[in-house]
Amino acid sequence: MPRAARGALARFLTFVAVAIALLAGTAAAWAGEAIVSSRVWPAQEYTRVTLESARGLKHQFFFVTNPERLVVDLEGVDLNDELKALPGKVGSADPYIQSVRVGINRPNVVRIVFDLKTEVKPSVFPLAPIGEYRHRLVLDIYPKHPADPLLALLPAPTDPVGEMAKSPMVTAEAAKVEAPPLPVVKLEPPRKDGPAAKAKPRIDRLIIVAVDAGHGGEDSGARGRRGTREKDVTLAIARRLKARIDQEPNMRAVLVRDGDYFVPLADRVTKSRRVQADLFVSIHADAWVKPDARGSSVFALSEKGATSTAARMLAQRENQSDLIGGVNLGVKDPVLARTLLDLSLTATINDSLKLGRAVLTELGDVNALHKVSVEQAGFAVLKAPDIPSILVETAFISNPDEEKRLKDAAYQDKMAFAIMGGIKRYLAQNPPLARNKLAAN
Repeated sequence: MPRAARGALARFLTFVAVAIALLAGTAAAWAGEAIVSSRVWPAQEYTRVTLESARGLKHQFFFVTNPERLVVDLEGVDLNDELKALPGKVGSADPYIQSVRVGINRPNVVRIVFDLKTEVKPSVFPLAPIGEYRHRLVLDIYPKHPADPLLALLPAPTDPVGEMAKSPMVTAEAAKVEAPPLPVVKLEPPRKDGPAAKAKPRIDRLIIVAVDAGHGGEDSGARGRRGTREKDVTLAIARRLKARIDQEPNMRAVLVRDGDYFVPLADRVTKSRRVQADLFVSIHADAWVKPDARGSSVFALSEKGATSTAARMLAQRENQSDLIGGVNLGVKDPVLARTLLDLSLTATINDSLKLGRAVLTELGDVNALHKVSVEQAGFAVLKAPDIPSILVETAFISNPDEEKRLKDAAYQDKMAFAIMGGIKRYLAQNPPLARNKLAAN
């Protein structure tokens, strides 16, 4: 082949290579965003669906009735295997989602259709990357008519009203009409001498304890070296504590979180106040950068600042739960915000310290104490202005020995028993005041 011809061929092949590269680059630019992970968190309070991607997702959503459907359109997204697997992640027991359909609606748009079991009130919002998560699009599917949490306090009678009380889908409006009054327990006051000296203090009404299992759902909390997740440990201990409280004839416990789902910090406070809780106990498992840290601790709220650097750092970490778990920051609760700002917390904090000291005393019989006194810091979950509130760090999940104990059912039961003992010790010296709505005959 003549030299000129070889040169022309080389230039042509170079041109073809460049063109192919340009076309490949254009195709890559046109390629849609990939969903790298999808998760579904069903619960009676609400169902959360999370779509995770490397970049933020452009989206729109709307409703269709008869039957009820929620439609979400994702722009510039590939219909990849992760999206195709989303329908299989919705179980038949999901309270609000009947089924899910995913498909290409039109060029460059993927449509997700949620067939619903009831009327809902969704909240759809993006979350910026944090921790192990990249960009997330969150769909929180709330019931349009949520159940009244006070119904969880009712006994289980055999009449139709009792059967209604067992249903999680009972509306607040129905509860106002049908719900019977809560039981009233009257105990004789103790005397300084005589056989009645050991009697319990007089309590004229049901005592309600809000038991808060820390973290949940997208927010797994701290992790042990063996992979133990804080959210699982806290729920296990919280359920055991509730069982012990419910065994007391004059007490009832309400689980703030009764499953693997996320509850915003402010909602934990709000739910506790809605059930008119007398006490609030938040269960956690501590973590530290060094594996030799060990022991149990109890914390209360501080208005003035943390009592130690470690307490301040712990509060900052716990308060990040909203960012990790995912809160729609565009939705504010002005009533709650005004309440937290306007009411003095001094009296409640003093009672919280008393409760904390009583619980800490009992914990010392089960585990070594990391701190021998109740510490204080600005924990958002302890900011109920009218409920004595404590946060219990049951042990260090970052310590291999304590992580092993935290996973042990017997240790979990001992921890629940100790916390219950502290609650009873506190109530023996600080019986609750009358509550007209619940104690009325």
